[in-house]
Amino acid sequence: MNWANESSAREFILLGFSDRPWLQMPLFVLLLISYTFTIFGNVSIMMVCILDPKLHTPMYFFLTNLSILDLCYTTSTVPHMLTNICRNKKTISYGGCVAQLIIFLALGATECLLLAVMSFDRYVAVCKPLHYVVIMNHWFCLKVVAFSWFTGFGNSVLQSSLTLNMPRCGRQEVDHFFCEVPALLKLSCADTKPIESELFFFSVLILLIPVTLILISYGFIAQAVLRIRSAEGRRKAFGTCGSHMVVVTLFFGTAIYMYLQPPSSTSKDWGKMVSLFYGIITPMLNPLIYSLRNKDMKEAFKRVMTKIFFL
Repeated sequence: MNWANESSAREFILLGFSDRPWLQMPLFVLLLISYTFTIFGNVSIMMVCILDPKLHTPMYFFLTNLSILDLCYTTSTVPHMLTNICRNKKTISYGGCVAQLIIFLALGATECLLLAVMSFDRYVAVCKPLHYVVIMNHWFCLKVVAFSWFTGFGNSVLQSSLTLNMPRCGRQEVDHFFCEVPALLKLSCADTKPIESELFFFSVLILLIPVTLILISYGFIAQAVLRIRSAEGRRKAFGTCGSHMVVVTLFFGTAIYMYLQPPSSTSKDWGKMVSLFYGIITPMLNPLIYSLRNKDMKEAFKRVMTKIFFL
């Protein structure tokens, strides 16, 4: 019996921190502030990258896609979390849970691949600057972004199907803030090890392969930068890559912790905090990291604001 047949009309109870009522208000304030900054920051980056002609380059095209991802990523979970915190009965419909799971997995996997694409873009810019325009042409950028989105949603459908088809014997209490794979697997009343093995395989493909490609790219970048004699040249080259490396470390570090170990070995409270970090805090920090550390972005923002002000 699969989940869809067993409980298509039922609700799930999202426990969150229900056993710690004193955490409800601080969590609500944290989520509201984070979500507000996420919307403002990512919409600002999208607006600046679209309106400023000087930012119509592959790097900022990928950054615009990353902002779209982060915006949708948080919107798939945070509004419902904020609503649930204010209610005594913290529930989500079966259909809502399925949609949340699919969207969250799809956008997370797409972001993994997109970050790998962005590292390749930096590799070409630093190591093959004379061929950059030829390699990173318009059609190539469109193709790799489309591949990232398509693969992300394909991975989500596979992982969601495996997770949702596990029998749960009437269990409805999800010990989490939203519908996520590790939390849903804990509801199963059957042996989850075979499914965990399959999910682990897909997680390795989506998490470790992009991380490996990123590390290889930055290994070549480091070699190229160290050959630059000018200290100013080395500083500028490292500056173009520093923001991306910070984002990669924050996102992949927490996602690998959650998805590359058995759900049973994860402390439930620690798992919730890690999920909040890579699902909510990291998307909020991304715009700050890219704007505060990026001279071109700050100058473009000033130009766009000046145009808007005078118009």
